[in-house]
Amino acid sequence: MELSDEKSSRNNFLNDYEDDMDMNIYVKIKELADKYASELKNQVDARIEEMKSDDTSHYLIYRVLGVTNQEGSFIDLYQNKGRFLYKYAGAFLEEAACMCIKHKYSKAAKIRIPNTLGSRPKTFEIDCLVDGMAHEIKWRDATTDGDHITKEHTRVKVIKEKGYTPIRVMFYYPQRSQAKKIQETLETLYKGIGGQYYYGDTAWEYIKEMTDIDLLDILQKIADSRK
Repeated sequence: MELSDEKSSRNNFLNDYEDDMDMNIYVKIKELADKYASELKNQVDARIEEMKSDDTSHYLIYRVLGVTNQEGSFIDLYQNKGRFLYKYAGAFLEEAACMCIKHKYSKAAKIRIPNTLGSRPKTFEIDCLVDGMAHEIKWRDATTDGDHITKEHTRVKVIKEKGYTPIRVMFYYPQRSQAKKIQETLETLYKGIGGQYYYGDTAWEYIKEMTDIDLLDILQKIADSRK
């Protein structure tokens, strides 16, 4: 997209929404998205260049299993791209959501609290604490590790004992059955201890109701501006 087109798209967005919300938050999230997009591209480009000198002798095993050298090359390439993409997608969305909360509640902050129920880990991180509400922000969580439940159970209890309300906000629900079962257990855990658990549409709506900012709409506008 040309710079003039980008500016025009942004101006159109601002004109459409100038009576509905503070455009300062749109600008901040757009700048955040640009930063993450640039960093993602740099990381991927560097890895692609690095992979040109990789040892590909393992392609023999790919061929044994019916995968051609060309297919194997594409698989390795996109596996590496995927790792970076998932990392940056998650970090961006989590930071954007926290940015919305901080825009409405200036005292909201990321903090660490000591683990009072065990020695590992020594501390637990709260992504965004505001007015006693301890938010854990996830873009998605596809883990199938049973230990994850144990750790999360301890984490939620520590937060509750600290006097905070544990709140989990996850924008995209996993699609595999085992990962879904993990999330169902976590939802029961949160609600059973007096916390809150939001995912999918309810996660987007929670951020909107809490902050008066339609984060989903902003992200859709930014995505459309990339065309």
